[in-house]
Amino acid sequence: MPLRTTAYRPWKEYEKFAFRVAFIFFISLSIPNNPEWYKHVWSIDWTNLHYRDLYDIARFGSGLNFFGNEIFGSPLAGYANWITTFLVSLGLGAVWTVIDRIRKKPEDYNVLYYWLRAIVRYRAGIGIIGFGFTKLLPVQMPYPSTALLNTDFGDFTAQKIYWLSIGIVPWYQVFAGIVEVAAGTLLFFRKTTLLGAALLFGALGDIVYVNFAYDGGVHVYSSYFVLLAGFLLVHYIPALYRLLILEQPARLVTFYPAFAKPWQQGARVGIKSLTIVLFLVVLFYLQLVNFWYDPYKQPSTKGVTALRGYYNVTEFRVNNQALAYHPLDSLRWSEVTLENWTTLTFKVNKPTDLDLSNGGGDPQRDINRTFELAGVGGGRRAFHYYADTVDQVLYLQDKYKAIPDRRNVTAGAGGDGGDPDATRLAKKKKPEVKKEGIYADNWISPQAWTHIGDENSKINARAASTRRDREFAKERGKYDDRKRMVLHYEVERGGARVILRGVDEKQDSVYVVLDRQDKQYALSGSTLSAGDYQ
Repeated sequence: MPLRTTAYRPWKEYEKFAFRVAFIFFISLSIPNNPEWYKHVWSIDWTNLHYRDLYDIARFGSGLNFFGNEIFGSPLAGYANWITTFLVSLGLGAVWTVIDRIRKKPEDYNVLYYWLRAIVRYRAGIGIIGFGFTKLLPVQMPYPSTALLNTDFGDFTAQKIYWLSIGIVPWYQVFAGIVEVAAGTLLFFRKTTLLGAALLFGALGDIVYVNFAYDGGVHVYSSYFVLLAGFLLVHYIPALYRLLILEQPARLVTFYPAFAKPWQQGARVGIKSLTIVLFLVVLFYLQLVNFWYDPYKQPSTKGVTALRGYYNVTEFRVNNQALAYHPLDSLRWSEVTLENWTTLTFKVNKPTDLDLSNGGGDPQRDINRTFELAGVGGGRRAFHYYADTVDQVLYLQDKYKAIPDRRNVTAGAGGDGGDPDATRLAKKKKPEVKKEGIYADNWISPQAWTHIGDENSKINARAASTRRDREFAKERGKYDDRKRMVLHYEVERGGARVILRGVDEKQDSVYVVLDRQDKQYALSGSTLSAGDYQ
C-alpha cells in the first residue's frame, strides 16, 4: 500500500530491531489469547444485547502466558505474561532480523509502524471506553448501602475504604468516567492520538498507583493501558522535546497509507464507524439501562418495602432462651439492616471470613452480587432473601461464596456448619448425608415459589437480554450449598417494629424483635442512585 509522499530519514539498524520486538510484543498484547473470548463473540445474540456482551469484547486477557503467574513472585506475579511475551518477542525479533538479511528485501517499516499504532490505538480506545462507562454511569463504586453506612471504619479493608471514598462522591466518579471515555474516543482518530494517549497515560497512571496503595487488585489491568498509552506517546517525544524543552519550532513527521482504492477507503470508514457506533452509542445505552434497572454490583430485585431500614435488636431468643444484649456476645444479633433490595444483614461479635472480590455479579443472580460484604469484617453477615409476601416468609442464603463443610448439619444438629477451612474440605470427597430441614433441596415449597415468582422476570423489560436468560437458565435448579435461614416476619406499630421468627443457619429456633431507628447520617443521600427499587 503506497505511502503519501513525506520526507523522512531512513531507519537505523537498532531502530529496526527495536521495532521488530515492539511489533511482536504489542500485537501479542492487543489480540485476545483466550478461546473463551472467541466463543463469547460467537454466542452473542446481537438482537438482544446485555451490556456485558460488549464489555467482555472490550476487556480480555492478552499476551503469551505459557507458564502461568507462579514463576514470578509478588509483586511481579500479575505481570508474568508481559515478561514472557517480551522474552518471546526478543527471540522472534532476532529471527526476523536474520530473515530480513537473508531476503535482502527489508520490510517497509513505515507501513508496519502505522498499522501497529492503529491496532494499539483501537485496542486501548475500546478497552478504556468499556472501563469508563462503569464510572460515567456510576455502578463500579456504588454509594454505600445502609449496612455499610453502619459498619465501623476499622472493619473495612484498604480496598473497600478507597472504593467507598469514591462511591460517596458519585459526581467525581462521573468525572473520572468522562476522562476515560474522552481518552478512548480521542484514540479513535489519528489526529487526536497525542491528546488521547496523554489523557489515558495520566488517568490510568493514577489508578495504578491507587491500586498498589490500597491493594485494589486491578493494578495489572490499569497498568496495561498505561503501557499502551506510553507506546503511543513515544512517537511524539522528539517533537515535544524540541518544542517544550528547547523552545524551538518542531515538525512531527508521520506516515500513513494513502488508501487510494475505493474499497480501501470504504473499509477504513466502515470499520471506524462500526467501532464508534458499537462502543460509544450502543454500549452507552446498554450501560445506561444497567444503571437504571440492573446495577451489576447491587441486587436488581427490590426488597420488601415495609421491611426496609435500620433496626436495633431489642429482643433475641434462641431455642426459647432469651439472650440479653452484651457487646461481646458471639450469638446475639446486635443490629439488622434490610436494604432497598433483597439483602438482610446483621452483626454479631464473631470473626467472619473476608470476601476479597470486587463485589461484581456475573452470573446475574442477586445472591452473587457481593459488594455489600466484599472487604467487610467485624462480624457483619449478609444474607440474600427470597420473599414470600403472601405468607410473609423470608428464605435466606448466606451471600458469602465459600462452600461450608456441612457433614454435621442435619435436622436439629445445631452445629456451626463445619470446618473453617471450607475450600480445602470442599475438595475432599465427603460421605453422603441426608439433607433435611432447611438444607433439603426442596426447602422452598412449590407453593412458596408461586408466591415468590421468578427472579429473572422481575427485572424491567428494557433490561432483559438473551445473556441474562442464559445465565439464569444455567443456574436454575442448581443446589446452592450455602448457609440458610427461614424466617417469618410480622410488621407492627405502623412499621416501627418487625418481628422475625423461624430457623437460623444452625437450624435452631430464633425469635428476633427489631425496632426501627431513623438514623441521621453525616452524608447526604446520593443524587445518582443506581437501580429501580420503587
